[in-house]
Amino acid sequence: MATAASAEPQPTLSVFDAVTIMVGIVVGIGIFKTPSLIAANVGSEAAFIGVWVAGGLATLVGALCYAELAAAHAHAGGEYHFLSRAYGRPVAMLFGWARGAVIQTGAIAAVAFVLGDYAAQLAPIGAYGPAIYAALSVVALTTLNVVGTVQSKTMQIAMTFVEVGALAAIILIGLFWSGEAAPVAMPSEAPSEAALGLAMVFVLLTYGGWNEAAYLSGELRDPARNMRRVLTIGTAILVTLYLLANLALLAILGLDGLRGSEAVAADMMRLVAGEPGARIVSLAIVAAALSTLNATIFTGARVYFAMARDITLLPRVGEWDERGRAPANGLILQGLVALLLVGFGAASRNGFQAMVDYSAPVFWAFLLLVGGALPILRWREPGRKLPFRVPLYPATPLLFCAGCLYMLHASVAYTGRGALIGLAVVLAGLPLLLFRRQREALPPQLPKSARAAAAD
Repeated sequence: MATAASAEPQPTLSVFDAVTIMVGIVVGIGIFKTPSLIAANVGSEAAFIGVWVAGGLATLVGALCYAELAAAHAHAGGEYHFLSRAYGRPVAMLFGWARGAVIQTGAIAAVAFVLGDYAAQLAPIGAYGPAIYAALSVVALTTLNVVGTVQSKTMQIAMTFVEVGALAAIILIGLFWSGEAAPVAMPSEAPSEAALGLAMVFVLLTYGGWNEAAYLSGELRDPARNMRRVLTIGTAILVTLYLLANLALLAILGLDGLRGSEAVAADMMRLVAGEPGARIVSLAIVAAALSTLNATIFTGARVYFAMARDITLLPRVGEWDERGRAPANGLILQGLVALLLVGFGAASRNGFQAMVDYSAPVFWAFLLLVGGALPILRWREPGRKLPFRVPLYPATPLLFCAGCLYMLHASVAYTGRGALIGLAVVLAGLPLLLFRRQREALPPQLPKSARAAAAD
């Protein structure tokens, strides 16, 4: 049996497994939080549905770009590997630091806070209850992932079906309920064009997480053929669920009802089924947050594993645990950083908002670089066989990069000091470049079944 240090990621995930993980990451807390914010920034029901359609199309554009990159350059390091090949290891290492210290760990802490907020409503344990629940959930799910990929995958599939089932129930009730709609509030002033742009920010935040599928390519069976299937099927499922869910919410609450709601799903179910219905929805949101948190922890530690192969610090983080089929040491390090951020968020007034402010600008900056990696790699490696070619090239990656640039601007414009703290943390990682390994070639960390497709 291979030792932990020499073991490699194995192709254990099917298309079904990967699509389930992708859907589980994305269909989480956002759909239960953002519809009211989006409704407040659009002028009509048609515009409300229109921005969701536009967000779905933007997600599809990004997924097609990632499908080409992940099929041609399958690797457990995902975006880290793409950036390394396109821009060199220094840029990839800075991304690895940003993802490990800001992007992914910030996302883990943000989801944990939402889980903690709803868990504290169901079972209050004091003023710091949300932060305590958040920390416990990070510890529990990190432990589950350290135990092994198979156990984490099984839990992820079960929780994803619970959350998708709850969302399906909301859709069916909203579309087929024969009762009266919520009272319509007085019409408000039509939002400005800038407000419509803010609505798109919230829409794309809700669709966010689809790019995590790139980190599954190193463990996906036949990634050259299956990666595009995972991304396109997953995106189609997400767009369908979100459109139907928002049509259902609109049918029960109306646009003005959505604008005045603090918890759209709970308010909808309270109107239909009273307090028991609202409580059931709260339980469903906890399940959704658990699913999102587990999937985010699962994919997040893969970049620690890839980055540790390129620096001389913390060499054991670059070991792959053959027994658990997971980067166990990377998972532990990720969990510790996420717990620190939970503590940081607990000290602020709103832990979730603090984590969004902290991570959003850094996320969109590096996603912009990943989009640019596609044409760069085509130019630098003209002889490489591409199992999947993005349609309408080069318009598609250019459109994706333009969207990322807009989101970068918007995330800086609409966040406060948290954004500056996140950017400062990224710059603090520059000294890591002094510890990079003096070699040009990255070690082959592909599953054996993917090496032939990725190498020319």
